[in-house]
Amino acid sequence: MMMDELVKLVAEKAGITQEQAQKAVETCYEYVKGKVPPALLPQLEAMVSGEGSADDSPLSMLGGLFGRK
Repeated sequence: MMMDELVKLVAEKAGITQEQAQKAVETCYEYVKGKVPPALLPQLEAMVSGEGSADDSPLSMLGGLFGRK
């Protein structure tokens, strides 16, 4: 679901077709996947597939250590 929303947003903001936006988003996602440490890939994939949320990320969990959540 998150990817669909992002594709729509990219298409609207950039003034391009849905197909072009889909390709752009997929390209960016593949790039990010290649840069993320392997231990974080499951969280990234869950978030993108809509199975997780930003609150489940290791970085947001660390926020609790500093009084933020």
